[in-house]
Amino acid sequence: MCRNIRPLNNFAPPATAEEVRAAALQYVRKVGGSTRPAKVNEEAYAVAVAKVAEATQELLDALVTTAPPKDREAEAAKARARAQARYA
Repeated sequence: MCRNIRPLNNFAPPATAEEVRAAALQYVRKVGGSTRPAKVNEEAYAVAVAKVAEATQELLDALVTTAPPKDREAEAAKARARAQARYA
């Protein structure tokens, strides 16, 4: 899985449309093999991003969990601590 795609489920507040689109964009770029598609392929990338974002939002809306929502700031602090330990 691409390291830039972050889990979006079970957060308070829920994932925004921008976060869902960013994850979809990262996925399409990874699968397409290019971070910046050629002009001729831009429309195909845009359509793919829109479809993946829509499917992602549908998935997030349908998921059910009994776990309490995760705090974004606490999860970000954990990620920073892991990165500091990894790169220190």
